[in-house]
Amino acid sequence: MTSMSSDDKKPTPPKKAVALHYDHEKDTAPRIIASGRGAVAENILAIAGESGIPMHEDRALVETLLAFEIGKEIPAELYQVVAEVLAFVQRLDKRDR
Repeated sequence: MTSMSSDDKKPTPPKKAVALHYDHEKDTAPRIIASGRGAVAENILAIAGESGIPMHEDRALVETLLAFEIGKEIPAELYQVVAEVLAFVQRLDKRDR
């Protein structure tokens, strides 16, 4: 079932989410640790929020990352854009401390 917006009666697209983890001492690149659409995405976002994990919205990047397997490192062609997101999240994290 798709939810409807009361303003325009168009279906609301399901949420999408991807969670990344990067341990610079162990990993050569960030890893996808969770991903999903709909209820799974809502759970990912809820857990991140409850855990105080900073979040960043980039629909195009999420759509791209959804194509890759959980547990895998991101591909080299995404290093630059993911590095920019991680730097943004680190700045938010430092600001909120």
